[in-house]
Amino acid sequence: MSPSATSNGVPNGVNGHTQKLDFETYHNLINNELTKTAKTRHNINPATTEHNAEVPVSGQEDVDKAVAAARTAFKQWSKTSLEERGEKLVAFADAIDNYKDNFAKLLTAEQGKPLAQAYQEVDMATTWLRAFSTMRVPDEIIEDTEDRQVIHRHVPLGVVGGIIPWNYPVLLAIGKIAPALNTANTLILKPSPYTPYCVLKLAELGAQFFPPGVLQALSGEEDLGPLFTTHPDIDKIAFTGSIATGKKVMAAAAPTLKRVTLELGGNDPAIICDDVDVEAVIPKLATLSFLCCSQICMMIKRLYVHESIYARFIAAFVAHTKTFKVGPGTDPDVFIGPVQNSMQYDKVKDLYAQIGKQGWKPALGGEMPAENPQGKGYFFQPTIIDDPPEDSRIVTEEPFGPILPVLKWKDEDDVIAKANNSKMGLGASVWSSDIERATRMAKQLEAGSVWVNSHFDVAPGVPFGGHKWSGIGMEWGVLGLKAYCNPQTLWLKKTV
Repeated sequence: MSPSATSNGVPNGVNGHTQKLDFETYHNLINNELTKTAKTRHNINPATTEHNAEVPVSGQEDVDKAVAAARTAFKQWSKTSLEERGEKLVAFADAIDNYKDNFAKLLTAEQGKPLAQAYQEVDMATTWLRAFSTMRVPDEIIEDTEDRQVIHRHVPLGVVGGIIPWNYPVLLAIGKIAPALNTANTLILKPSPYTPYCVLKLAELGAQFFPPGVLQALSGEEDLGPLFTTHPDIDKIAFTGSIATGKKVMAAAAPTLKRVTLELGGNDPAIICDDVDVEAVIPKLATLSFLCCSQICMMIKRLYVHESIYARFIAAFVAHTKTFKVGPGTDPDVFIGPVQNSMQYDKVKDLYAQIGKQGWKPALGGEMPAENPQGKGYFFQPTIIDDPPEDSRIVTEEPFGPILPVLKWKDEDDVIAKANNSKMGLGASVWSSDIERATRMAKQLEAGSVWVNSHFDVAPGVPFGGHKWSGIGMEWGVLGLKAYCNPQTLWLKKTV
C-alpha cells in the first residue's frame, strides 16, 4: 500500500496541524496516497543545468486511477457547503504560508526566477486562495409569483483536469485549484514536465485538508496531457500554455464534448503617448517588459512610443534596463534569471540570430549567448531592438525571452491599428497623463485585459482571459467561477 499523505498519526490540517512535508522526494498524489511509477525522470535547474530530483512518469493506469478517485470523491464533495469548502481553502493557504521558504526556494530551483520573484508568486497564490474562499456564484431569481419561482443557478461540472505551464507553476496551479474546489468540483493537476516539483508538493500538502480524491496531481512527460484531454470521464480541461498546444487541447476535447478554458499566448502592445512623464514611467515599463526573463504571457512585448519623445525615451529605457542584473535566481539583486528550459532557450536564441540576418538595430544587447557548456545555465542579456519593421518576427511573434522591440508612432488611429494587428489579444495598455485620451484609445484595443498607465495588473476577483487566438473563456472572478459550472434553470411550480 502506498503511504498516505496524512498517515503516521499526524493530525491533518482540519484540526489545525499539518504533517511535515519532505521537499527532497516527489510522488504523484492519487486519492490522498503518495504513489510511485516504474519509470522516473528528472528536470534541471536552468541556472546551473544541474539535475533536480526524480519525479514520476505517469501513464494511462495512473490517470484512470486518479479519475476514478475523483469521480467517487465528487459525489460527497459536491454536497458540501461553500462555507466548509472555503474553510479548507483558507487552511490550505495558511499551510502554504508555513512552507513559504520551501516553496520559494524550490520554485527558483526548478523555474529559475529570482528568489524575490518566487516569494512574490507564493504570496499571490495564498492571496488567491483566501479571496476565492468567500467568492460565490449567486443564484438569479428570474421570476417569483404566487404560481411559480424560476431560478437560474450554477452547479459543478464534476472532474476537472488542470494543465499547468512552466512559467508561473505555483500561482497558476492555485489559480485552478481555488475556483475548481470553490465550486465543488474535483481536480487533477498535470504540471508541466519542465516544472513538476512545486505542483506535486502543493497537492501533497492539500491532502492534509481535502478529502481523498478531491485534489490530485500526476507528473509525466509530453504524452500525459493527451491522456487528460481524451479521457471520457474528465468533464473539463483548464489549460494554460501555448497557442499551438491549446489548439490541440481543444481538438482532443471535442469528441467527448469537454468544457475547456484556454489561457494562451500573448503579444501585448503598450502605447506610450507624447504627454507622459518619461522619467516616471521608464522604471515601470522596463520592469513590465523584463520581469521573469519576459516569460509571462502578459508582459509588454511590443512598445510603441510617440515619435516626439522617442529619442529621449529609448535612451532612458536603455539606461534603466542596463541596471537589471542577470544571473542565477539565488544571487543577490538579480532581476533577470535564466530562460526556463532548453527548448525555449533555442527558440529565443533563434530570434537573437535574426538580428544580424534581418538588419535589426539593437539599442541594447543583441549578442548571441556563448554556447551553453554544462553548468552555465540558459542566460541572455536583455536586448532592445530600435524601431524594427512592423512585419518583422520580433514584432509579430511572442518571444517569451528578454528581447523587446521599441517602435515609433505618430498617428493615433494608425498605432491602434498596429497594436490590434495580431492574431493574439491577451493584454494591452495605454500610457498617458490625459486619462480621457488614454481611455478613448484603450477602449479600441482588442484584448481581454486592457490597462491605462499600468500593465499586468491581476487580481483574484477580476476575470482574466484572451481575445482571438489568446484563449477561450475566462479565469478568476465570478465569471471564472461560472466556467467551472453547468448553468441550470430551476422551475418551481408552487401548486400542482
